[in-house]
Amino acid sequence: MSENKEKISEQIKSKEVKKSSKSATNPLSRTLNSLKKTELQNLQPENAEKPAKKEEKRASNPIASETSSIVARINNFNTNKTSNRMYAGYMNNAASSHRVVDYSELVYSLNSSLAGKTTVHELFSAVHELFSEKLRSVFTAFGIVHEQSKCINIKLFNSMGSTYSSKLMLSDDLNPIIQCFNNSSVIVQDNNKFLNIPYLPASSAYIFPLNSINGCKGVMVVGKDSLENHIGLFSFIANYCALFMQNVELLEQTNKYANTDTLTGLYTHRGFQEVLTVELKKAEENESNLSIIMLDINNISKINRELGHAKGDEVIKLLAEKVKQNIRSTDKAGRYGGDEIAIILPDTSTADAKYLAEYITYCLSCCFVDDVGPVKVAVGIATYPECSKDQEKLLILAEQAMYISQAKGYKEGMSAIISSADYNFWDDEALNSFAEVVAKRHSQLGIDFGEELLHKFNNEQIVSQNHLMELANSLASAIDAKDPYTKGHSTSVSRYSEALARAINLPEDEVQRIKLGALLHDVGKIGIPENVLKKPGKLEGEEWEIMKQHPVIGAEKVLAPNDALRDLIPIVKYHHEHIDGSGYPEHLKGEKIPLAARIVAVADTFHALISDRPYRKGMSVEKACEILKDGAGKLWDTDLVRQFIAIAPSLSTSV
Repeated sequence: MSENKEKISEQIKSKEVKKSSKSATNPLSRTLNSLKKTELQNLQPENAEKPAKKEEKRASNPIASETSSIVARINNFNTNKTSNRMYAGYMNNAASSHRVVDYSELVYSLNSSLAGKTTVHELFSAVHELFSEKLRSVFTAFGIVHEQSKCINIKLFNSMGSTYSSKLMLSDDLNPIIQCFNNSSVIVQDNNKFLNIPYLPASSAYIFPLNSINGCKGVMVVGKDSLENHIGLFSFIANYCALFMQNVELLEQTNKYANTDTLTGLYTHRGFQEVLTVELKKAEENESNLSIIMLDINNISKINRELGHAKGDEVIKLLAEKVKQNIRSTDKAGRYGGDEIAIILPDTSTADAKYLAEYITYCLSCCFVDDVGPVKVAVGIATYPECSKDQEKLLILAEQAMYISQAKGYKEGMSAIISSADYNFWDDEALNSFAEVVAKRHSQLGIDFGEELLHKFNNEQIVSQNHLMELANSLASAIDAKDPYTKGHSTSVSRYSEALARAINLPEDEVQRIKLGALLHDVGKIGIPENVLKKPGKLEGEEWEIMKQHPVIGAEKVLAPNDALRDLIPIVKYHHEHIDGSGYPEHLKGEKIPLAARIVAVADTFHALISDRPYRKGMSVEKACEILKDGAGKLWDTDLVRQFIAIAPSLSTSV
């Protein structure tokens, strides 16, 4: 038996000698063998002494040694040939896991693969591909903590490109992933069974915390037999991923805040416009209706002025809450203006929009705010495509309807719901409302609407007295729209002046001239800066000096260039002169002030006294008449004051 063993051993040795002699004659073989030996030496782990002892034992047995050599060569052959990624992930050989890593190349590849990525999913996919291609990892998993659900949602990518999802509760303290998250430290596992994902090839697993500035955001798990000295590199990549996630969250929050009103939690004006664009496109594609409801709080400026802006904000928040409580999940609402809230209602007719608006106004009427009482709103509705197919025009129609509702609400004492579909938009009330909308829109765009209207006014060919009155009304409405505290002032002064002129029996032609001049008495405000006109308080110093220029601006800039209006110059220029010479702009006295200007001065003062102003509430008719009487002979014409006091009770005092 021993003789047979010796013969077999001699045969094997002789074969080896022949084989080595053949390979020695081939220079390429020598080079490859040399490189393999060098690589294997470099890949030897630090505790390589133990395998050396095993080799010594094997060397004492020639058959075992030779068999081991043959098996190693077969494995080496398989490793070199198995380059297909479909199968590479299932190979657990030492050669693949002990590859020498070029750190500079890896970092460069990481930077290249992550460039341009904007979502967390793109980040995870890119990192997995990098690990799979450069480091031959079996899988890569990412777990993101979800605070509200108190769990970590895991997404795993394997070497074949498949993805798996699972969930781990934060209460599972024994799971390595939860331990890594809680302790923010790296954990090494001999197997990956803790992931509970089927069909996952067996491998070791390395769990890294995703640490960002504001804490741990989750974990990154890498499936690989050995990372050796690469743990620091993987920790760096994990932290990079965490910072990327943090930046994505901050960007999302920034975009959210940019489109969310902080007071109401609704969309901002910009966000509302963006949503409306999308919804109108859907309505067009589906050939469906879309309605817009616009709500405006009545007397909000008065609330802010008398009770403070905190109270005004309370009312706006109440309206926003009622809107949010009563709209559908598919509806969208936004803070369209300071106190205006608009609602987008997809697949909603005008009738259905009215029903919702009525219910919201009813809910508001049941809510009492301290010192304010029930909240009343003006409501305007416009519907696509019935009213318009254009987004901007649709909004203008809804806003115009809201202004008409506001006027009706003041008169009727309750919220009026107006739709652009059932209202005559060519009567005086509608045209005045339209002037307010357009003036505000132009102001928002930085365009001086007044200048444009004035240019058109002076270049218009006047064909009749009625035509002239229509143009004058449009211009007066634009001026009143610039000054929110004198709404309807020009029209009221014109009416009071006409009544006083008739009371003193002036000829009809003169009455009509005074009526028109009174309508345009404040037209010079077209040249007064917005910050002076809209100051919520008394004008002082330089501000008052600027305001005192409006009679001259009206006479010289507006009326003088228009032949049909030049005879109105004395009314507009001198309606702020006083009998005792203390007025402006030229300090005229007594009868040197034209009669028409004196008439308008009385009417103008009376309406100013009975109207609310930013710095005081409107007075009663009796109180206003007392002030006129006290100033008679000093500020105003005595006879005209006496005549006006006689007719004042019969005049409408609504403002």
